[in-house]
Amino acid sequence: MEGGVPEADMSAFRECLSLSWKNPYVLRLAFSAGIGGLLFGYDTGVISGALLYIKDEFKAVDRKTWLQEAIVSTAIAGAIIGASVGGWINDRFGRKKGIVIADTLFFIGSVIMAAASSPAILIVGRVFVGIGVGMASMASPLYISEASPTRVRGALVSLNSFLITGGQFLSYLINLAFTKAPGTWRWMLGVAAVPALLQIVLMLTLPESPRWLYRKGKEEEAKSILKKIYPPHEVEGEIQALKESVDMEIKEAESSEKINIVKLLRTSAVRRGLYAGVGLLIFQQFVGINTVMYYSPTIVQLAGFASNRTALLLSLITAGLNAFGSILSIYFIDKTGRKKLALISLCGVVFSLALLTAAFRESEIHSPMVSAIQSSQFNNNNTCPDYKTALNSAEWTCMTCLKASPSCGYCAADDKLLPGACLIANVDTKKMCGNDHRAWYTTGCPSKYGWAALIGLALYIIFFSPGMGTVPWVVNSEIYPLRYRGVCGGIASTTVWISNLIVAESFLSLTEAIGTAWTFMLFGIVAIVAIFFVIVFVPETKGVSMEEVEKMLEQRSVQFKFWEKRDSGSEKH
Repeated sequence: MEGGVPEADMSAFRECLSLSWKNPYVLRLAFSAGIGGLLFGYDTGVISGALLYIKDEFKAVDRKTWLQEAIVSTAIAGAIIGASVGGWINDRFGRKKGIVIADTLFFIGSVIMAAASSPAILIVGRVFVGIGVGMASMASPLYISEASPTRVRGALVSLNSFLITGGQFLSYLINLAFTKAPGTWRWMLGVAAVPALLQIVLMLTLPESPRWLYRKGKEEEAKSILKKIYPPHEVEGEIQALKESVDMEIKEAESSEKINIVKLLRTSAVRRGLYAGVGLLIFQQFVGINTVMYYSPTIVQLAGFASNRTALLLSLITAGLNAFGSILSIYFIDKTGRKKLALISLCGVVFSLALLTAAFRESEIHSPMVSAIQSSQFNNNNTCPDYKTALNSAEWTCMTCLKASPSCGYCAADDKLLPGACLIANVDTKKMCGNDHRAWYTTGCPSKYGWAALIGLALYIIFFSPGMGTVPWVVNSEIYPLRYRGVCGGIASTTVWISNLIVAESFLSLTEAIGTAWTFMLFGIVAIVAIFFVIVFVPETKGVSMEEVEKMLEQRSVQFKFWEKRDSGSEKH
């Protein structure tokens, strides 16, 4: 899933580098736990490339769009389960054990996927990996935040988010590395077992979170860990601060038992906070970001680039831009402000999706024709059955050929834009087409507008990542009153996973049902609605204390002049 970078300015990163030099133990804690983020990112990215080769090996997957969506989305379903039980495991057994359990599940899932003999077994492996990812998504940042010095906590938690985008980038590199290896996708999915095993070993050498230990009454053990994390002159102050914080947390937990959904919605500040926070996260998913992350190579093939290797290479650029955008967001989030940055981001997303819509629509309209002469050059038994019996075969294009049943493929002419052959899609016809040094298409068609689609895809990531990739997470961390933060955060997290699942499960079906162009147009319409939503419902929380945010939400939830800082005084609007 696409994540955000927690708020941390550049001074915090400079402080972090200085502290790491003086006390490497802190960085070792953060990096060891942060491998969970790497696994999260790796799983998000690797399936997009592996899917190309899974389709080649399992013909049922190639023929059935729902199977492709199931292979992608069952990991998300597993993550929902993992995230829902992860909180309980973290509190009951500790953050360290939570991470180790998540890694063990990830390791088991990776081995099952690498050895899968059928799509069903592959899906079982994806569920295991998903549960591990869901648990790690909660345990890793929690462990890092509780085992980090206060002044660099934001920067070290951001390390986890950098490792998520870094894991996505790494997955594309590994996908490329194994394109020529026997077993291709098995290596791509199986290699994830290595960092999972590494993290298990590293975590076994590290202590439990001092905060968890203190809450469980193991005060001396917690103090000994704090002495390793903080300089001697700060230890006593931090121990006292931890004691006060844990006491307050216990009191809040006792009172939060009385909180129910009706009470939440009756409290105006909480209700409006949920509108803004949860709404932002829903729009973050439904403008299509995770379709790009999960299906990037497939989208590149839909744009007219037939080669699996070429599709992976071009998708690597997308992953790199996403990682770069995550770094940019650290600078812009406080300089520009949350609301303004979200609006700039969404405007860019609308433009990018409009370009993608136009590029794919032009590709569909100007799809190369099917030539009876070209098709007859291959054995008649290899010609697409629907094409042979069609009354309007002279009107057939590459797009018509790819939609035929049983599954057919398009063998392009030497000049890809000239008429080509429509053949039954199987290993033999693919090989025959390749022997003539001609490109074989089963996902998209040759197009002179393919590069325009790639530019649109790159612009989409450039605009999305620094803004809508980050802002919803930052706003959700700031907008809820302290007492309700745990409950509201749980609602927000569940919303993200469910929205992510819906989008991942429906993207390929949508492209089949209404076409790629109209699918991206649908995302564009959602992005336009999101712009109005941000203007109307989302307050600017930059430089505003938690108390002032609560006052703003109590007063009103609408502000059209988003460039003006909202008054947080007592004046009612």
